[in-house]
Amino acid sequence: SPYVDLPRRLSVRQNLRVYARLYNVPDVDARIASLALDLQIDEFLDRPYGRLSAGQQTRVSLAKALINRPRVLLLDEPTASLDPDTADRLRRYIQAYCRDEGATLLLASHNMREVEALCDNVLMMKKGRVVDQGHPAALVEKYGRRDMEEVFLHLARRDETGAADNAERPLEPVP
Repeated sequence: SPYVDLPRRLSVRQNLRVYARLYNVPDVDARIASLALDLQIDEFLDRPYGRLSAGQQTRVSLAKALINRPRVLLLDEPTASLDPDTADRLRRYIQAYCRDEGATLLLASHNMREVEALCDNVLMMKKGRVVDQGHPAALVEKYGRRDMEEVFLHLARRDETGAADNAERPLEPVP
């Protein structure tokens, strides 16, 4: 999760070394160098984690999650606080990682563009309950919407009887 801080006084490299050692990662320096290059964090590897921007911290958190080449990748809002270009690059990296490593991704996200790009199966939840599930394209077709963002809004604004509530209507201008 990008919301869980690493020790702020340690450098990025030191933080990644701690996690690499926890997982007995072989050739720690090579693994850190590879992730640093892939995730574009090489320029601040020796900077204290606490002095990084929110977007930089997000990329470091992903490097931490990938340090041991996990077969199951659990990500919570992995592109939070990233600009659109960096977020797109990160999504493409995650896709390639899962494909190349044969890894499974479990993603929690409110970013429906991210969900469409990364997920083969989606569980749509409302108030802690699953209200629908399926492939993103199948859900878009099922609800007659243009994309997952519209599906999300439709399901979020539907009341328990299935009828659209007032929030689904366009906002009226305030006089």
